[in-house]
Amino acid sequence: MKLYHASGSPNSRRVRILIAEKGLDIELVPVDLGTREQFSDAYRAVNPRAVVPTLVLDDGTAIGETPVIMRYLDDAFEQVPLFGMTAEEKAVVAMWERRAEIEGFAAVMEGVRNAAAGLKGRAVSGPHGYEQIPELVERSKRRVANFYDDLDARLSSVPFVAGEHYTAADITALVAVDFAIRAFAMPIVDQHAAIRRWYERVSVRPSAMA
Repeated sequence: MKLYHASGSPNSRRVRILIAEKGLDIELVPVDLGTREQFSDAYRAVNPRAVVPTLVLDDGTAIGETPVIMRYLDDAFEQVPLFGMTAEEKAVVAMWERRAEIEGFAAVMEGVRNAAAGLKGRAVSGPHGYEQIPELVERSKRRVANFYDDLDARLSSVPFVAGEHYTAADITALVAVDFAIRAFAMPIVDQHAAIRRWYERVSVRPSAMA
């Protein structure tokens, strides 16, 4: 298998962290987003949507979309399950991972892509160009602030996002928070003590460096 990824891509990082947590040996193939290699004919042959990451299986099957890649790897390699074991556990983890993606990760992505000067005409990732809407940046900041409030409330009662154990929900939430801190100037504030405790705990896991 090969994972086509970009070192600076938050979505790629989500998959790399999962790979590291599960101890998988998967070849990493870099795609240079700075030179827009994702739009090259060679990469479009791998993923016509011109986005990273993409997982290519041994038989040549290409799997795109970060949540799908994560679920495939967790299902295909049973060691260190990160989406739960029972039907109930899987549902709870999937619910919280989905919330972390929509309410946190996607909110940061929307804000960054509508603000970054280097993404003019590229406000939405994918094969089609979309102009930036500056008004969305402030809305994104409100969305991220609400995500922090909601995440802090959740983590005030449980050690990890989906409950008692580290799961894929923590991966997506961690990447969302790091993305907000580094690219959207929204650090963890003092009032969010539960997030800070969780963040310090998950950030020192070796996989967080993936």
